[in-house]
Amino acid sequence: MSPDPPVDPPAAGEESAPTDAPAAGEPGTATGGGTAAGRRRDLSAALLIGVLTLLLGFAFTVQVRNSDDEQVLAGAREEDLVRIVDEVSSRGVRLRDQIADQRSALRQLTSSDGESASALEEARTREASLAVLNGTAPARGPGLRLTIRDPDDELRVTDLLDVIQELRGAGAETIQFDGVRVGLSTAVTGAPGALMIDGRPIPAPYEVIVLGSPQDIETALNIPGGVVQAVGGRGGSVDVVQQPDLVVDALRPLPDARYAAPDTDD
Repeated sequence: MSPDPPVDPPAAGEESAPTDAPAAGEPGTATGGGTAAGRRRDLSAALLIGVLTLLLGFAFTVQVRNSDDEQVLAGAREEDLVRIVDEVSSRGVRLRDQIADQRSALRQLTSSDGESASALEEARTREASLAVLNGTAPARGPGLRLTIRDPDDELRVTDLLDVIQELRGAGAETIQFDGVRVGLSTAVTGAPGALMIDGRPIPAPYEVIVLGSPQDIETALNIPGGVVQAVGGRGGSVDVVQQPDLVVDALRPLPDARYAAPDTDD
């Protein structure tokens, strides 16, 4: 192998070319007149322009649709416009009616509880009044205590019936005759000196407890031809004592709730 030829030193005034300059096309060189930072700026600008273009397109589409609706209404006939207005008005009326119905139903539901409670209380009051009238419940209040004496056993069935009827006519709420509760179907039977009420013997003198207005009942008993005068005409007497608080505790049996089945045979 022959040795490399000698290299002549550069002449005076000349500079030697750098030997570490990168070759053309290697990384770090600027080709086509641009750098990496410049390319990144171009990409960002392109993305921004694309987004702006999409927004402008959406706005243009909405504007076109609104314009189309306005053009349709503007180009509609008068009959069509009247029909559209009528439909909108009818829909509004139906909605208002539905709202009114719902409000009415809400008011009824709100007040139904109070009305039910009031009706239930009224039913209970009527039930209690009917029970006292029928003699199936005890009663208490102001009234009279009568003592009817019959020393000669002259009082008859009709005399006791007259006493009961006179008391009812004077406003008696309930009557207890010698421990027997007088009801709507009370029967007086027997003979003078051996009278019975609802089949139960009652000895003289007869003790009668009456609930009602004391003054009104006593006035009715003492009218001419009334109970006091009729009993006195048969040798008896009637003592009347008004009392502010009396108790009627004799009870009548409950009515039989059994009913015969109707005959369906032909």
